[in-house]
Amino acid sequence: MRLVKIFVVALVLAFGATAYYWLSQPLEFAGEVADLSIEPGTSVKDIAQQVRQAGVQINPEWLYWWFRLSGKSRLIKAGSYELDHSTTPLSLLNKLVRGDESFRAITIVEGWNFRQLREALRKADQLKPTTLSMSPDDIMQALGRAGTSAEGHFFPDTYNYAKGSTDLAVLARAAKAMDKKLDQAWATRNSAACLQSPEQALILASIVEKETGRPSDRPMISAVFNNRLRLGMRLQTDPTVIYGMGESYVGSLHKMDLATDTPWNTYTRVGLPPTPIAMPGKAALLAAVQPAVSKALYFVARGDGTSVFSATLEEHNRAVNKYQRGQ
Repeated sequence: MRLVKIFVVALVLAFGATAYYWLSQPLEFAGEVADLSIEPGTSVKDIAQQVRQAGVQINPEWLYWWFRLSGKSRLIKAGSYELDHSTTPLSLLNKLVRGDESFRAITIVEGWNFRQLREALRKADQLKPTTLSMSPDDIMQALGRAGTSAEGHFFPDTYNYAKGSTDLAVLARAAKAMDKKLDQAWATRNSAACLQSPEQALILASIVEKETGRPSDRPMISAVFNNRLRLGMRLQTDPTVIYGMGESYVGSLHKMDLATDTPWNTYTRVGLPPTPIAMPGKAALLAAVQPAVSKALYFVARGDGTSVFSATLEEHNRAVNKYQRGQ
């Protein structure tokens, strides 16, 4: 009887040692990595089968029983996972229980227009391109924002997404982020701002974003435009003209371009353009509603990224002669 007990204990220990060895050994793969996508409601048995189908060289029955005997099978989370050659049966279960999904990231750059954003989404790794055949208006309608221009309404930031996510889902997050940032900025506007609505703030912020060379100049650039709006002067800002030209702009502006009327040409029209011209970041949003207290109505670039600000046309002309014409 004693020998039987010893044999049973030895057998259990041997089984345990074998199981531990199996659980701790890196899995073999058909390729470099395996992409595993688990939909909500997938059974444990089907998950084990999907691991095999993803290219992991493992017996799905063994994996199924490991999941079950671990007591954690009900804790496995749906999601997209990337498995590499360091993955073991033990670490695989831990990854699935933690919901340690494989994420990609896309960065929306401050100052991009919507066309540039769509191109970045099209090129994004493992992001489903569900909006390729949709117009900007169609996209905004799908986002529940019918009648709102797509331009400028997505906050520039880095967004993580699971493999297999859709571009529309990323756009929805970016749009909500812009709503939040714009509301926060609008609540902080000062008395020097003459804007009448958050949408006007967004439009002006997009212009400030495109006009700024040195970040610290943003409040002064905003002051110039707010002062001009208050006096009914034309904004006369080149980035709006360029935006209105669309793809016909080839890198340089001419006098004819400044004289050619479009809804965005602030040389031919008074007031703000009808839509933003780019996606402004947080600093530009704040500058739009918190302009510097200044009488400046003009500014000209020095050529080093900074600008010279003037309150009178005479001062401005002198600055233009010095920094633009070298006189």
